[in-house]
Amino acid sequence: MRSKYFASLAAILMFFTMALSGCGSDKPGSASKAERKKDELVLSIEGEPDAGFDPATGWGRYGSPLFQSTLLKRDNNLNIINDIATDYSVSDDGKIWTVIIRDDVLFSDGKPLTAEDVQFTFETAKKKGSVVDLQILDEIETKDNRKVVFTLKKPQSTFIHSLIVTGIVPKHAYGKDYSKKPIGSGPYELVQYDNGQQLIVKANPEYYGKKPFFKKLTFLFLSEDATFAAAKAGEIDVAAIPASFSKQSVPDMKLKVVKSVDNRGIMFPCIPAGSKTPSGLPAGNDVTADPAIRHAINRGVNRQALIDGVLEGHGTKAYTSADNLPWWNPETVTKDGDASGAKAMLKNAGWKDRDGDGILEKGSQKAQFSLYYPADDGIRQSLAIAVSDSIKPLGIAMEIEGASWNKIEKKMYSNAVLLGWGSHDPHEMYNLYSSKYAGIDYNNTGYYINETVDAYLEKALLSTDVNQSMEYWKKAQWDGKTGLSGRGDAPWAWLVNIDHLYLVKEGLDIGKQRIQPHTHGWPLTYNIEEWKWAE
Repeated sequence: MRSKYFASLAAILMFFTMALSGCGSDKPGSASKAERKKDELVLSIEGEPDAGFDPATGWGRYGSPLFQSTLLKRDNNLNIINDIATDYSVSDDGKIWTVIIRDDVLFSDGKPLTAEDVQFTFETAKKKGSVVDLQILDEIETKDNRKVVFTLKKPQSTFIHSLIVTGIVPKHAYGKDYSKKPIGSGPYELVQYDNGQQLIVKANPEYYGKKPFFKKLTFLFLSEDATFAAAKAGEIDVAAIPASFSKQSVPDMKLKVVKSVDNRGIMFPCIPAGSKTPSGLPAGNDVTADPAIRHAINRGVNRQALIDGVLEGHGTKAYTSADNLPWWNPETVTKDGDASGAKAMLKNAGWKDRDGDGILEKGSQKAQFSLYYPADDGIRQSLAIAVSDSIKPLGIAMEIEGASWNKIEKKMYSNAVLLGWGSHDPHEMYNLYSSKYAGIDYNNTGYYINETVDAYLEKALLSTDVNQSMEYWKKAQWDGKTGLSGRGDAPWAWLVNIDHLYLVKEGLDIGKQRIQPHTHGWPLTYNIEEWKWAE
């Protein structure tokens, strides 16, 4: 422990030697710590983006693009509003999306942002084919400097999310190093990026929107321990911390709790063993293929105990992948922590302990299976242990195993896995539950198939009316008879939504925070223009 502690202190000293270098003059040492308190902030709010700061490869999909602007955006109540766009329309058949953009937007290098840049951005993102899935696009045309026409191969209601999260890049300044040297029309521009260490940005004087109060932001890429140590030393203004640190007080800082849809749940293989994925990996599991096992776990797990014991009280019960979002169906909330009800489900399905070893059997099959979790994730480990302990009295033996993602990728089609999701895009629900995505990457790894659910998901996706699509997303979760939630087929046992916890300097107002998605991409900064010191 001592070596880890001193390593953390050494990291902090090294980072702050760099972080306190000036931004206004772009020369080291031009800003003192006292001056930094006025219009500069230092933040350590989760890690460094793996793929850098290029929207074409996913930057900005879970938070503010920071350097870039988007056509549309969500307000703090998740309503869709204009950003670069001044208007948009969708054809009656849902295939043609016409967007009109502002004529006063400049990139940070002073060049104007035009429809051609929008076209270039989306064509580049489609071509790269990374986490930005734009294969639905058939054609993109520019009619003039302000009008862009997107033609889809077929209607897709969730295409609007691509307009919300895809930051616009400059055609004239986009190259192979763009992810490390981004230029955009967002509220900030890059000053210095030290891979693995820090990112320094300054306010973009060309920004067309509300000018941010803070002229310089320094993001440090520190471990959780180093972040907390720096916060206690008074060297950080905003720090993301795990629940395990939340009970400790830090001088001159307050704990900010932000609700999220950053969920954790157990994915169950829903088909019997014996199948293979397209790549030849084993798929299916004879135990979890029995709906009674999945329902019993959903019913028997005490989610509040998980929140209190693992998350120090900082979380909410999870029932789907989209709790409390506009497309969530609240009818999916079911009773939990009910051991007697869970036992009755198992008994009625023919599961009995015939040999007296405490593990139920059905025919020659024992109620025994493995649960994998990433070995370097403390919260998932604790959740796995707690769930395993809580269902043991039901007669279900769930053996937990921490592993690397490489190993999990080979096991996740035939074993239960503790995964995390959470997005402001309902398309995530389609990816997780549609039979079309069965066995594809990390999506429907359990091979869940329900024709009724599939039909609802397709109708939601193909809908030309956003409000109507919401009703289909909700029916896919539970329509009164069936659905993808625990009340329906229970292909998952969703456990908790994790509150995002931040230590914030006393007097710093970070505005109204929306319910946050999965933590990739610093969702806290989405409203960075609203941040200021309290009067």
